[in-house]
Amino acid sequence: MHGPSGDAPADQAPEELIARIALSQDKSAFAELFDLFAPRLKYFLIRNGSTSEAAEELAQEALLKVWRKAKSFSADRGTASSWIFTIARNLRIDQARRDKRAQLYAMVAEFDDVDPDRPDELVSGYEHARLVRAAMGELPAEQLEVVKCSFMEGAAHSEIAERLGIPLGTVKSRLRLAMRKMKKTLEDLA
Repeated sequence: MHGPSGDAPADQAPEELIARIALSQDKSAFAELFDLFAPRLKYFLIRNGSTSEAAEELAQEALLKVWRKAKSFSADRGTASSWIFTIARNLRIDQARRDKRAQLYAMVAEFDDVDPDRPDELVSGYEHARLVRAAMGELPAEQLEVVKCSFMEGAAHSEIAERLGIPLGTVKSRLRLAMRKMKKTLEDLA
C-alpha cells in the first residue's frame, strides 16, 4: 500500500516503521519515526528533570539508538512506543549518574588539591585508604568487579552490564550488596 508518490503511506504504526528500518535501513521510515517521537521524548525528558537542551540531545540520542538497534526490537516484549521511551529513560538515568559522578569527582579533586599540613592528617588519609582497600578485599569477585567498573572507571550501570554480559538488575544488586558489605566492614574495622 503506497501513497500517490510511491512512498510508503504516512502515519504507519511505529512497529511498522521500526520493521522497515530493521529490514532495509529505510531513511523515510526513520524520518517519520523521528518526527513522531522527537517532540514527545523531549517533553517526557523535560518532565523528568532534563533541561530543554539536554532533553533535545537525549531525544536525538535515543532515536539514533533506535536506528542502530531496530533489529533488536520485538513486538512480543512490548510496544514500539514503550521500547523507545525506555531507551530515552535509560539514557536520562545514565546521564544523571554521569553528572553525579562528575560532581563527586570535582569535590574529590577540590580536596586533593589541598595538601595536609599535619602529619596526623597524612596518617589519617593513609589509614582511611587502607580501611577502604581492606573492605574491598572482603568483597566477592563479582561484586568487586562491578565496584571497580562503577567507581574507579566511572562506567554507567548499563555499560557495565553490557561489558560483563549480565542483566542491568544484576549490576545494580551487586553494587548494592557490595556497598552494604563495605559499610559493615568499615564500621567493624573503625
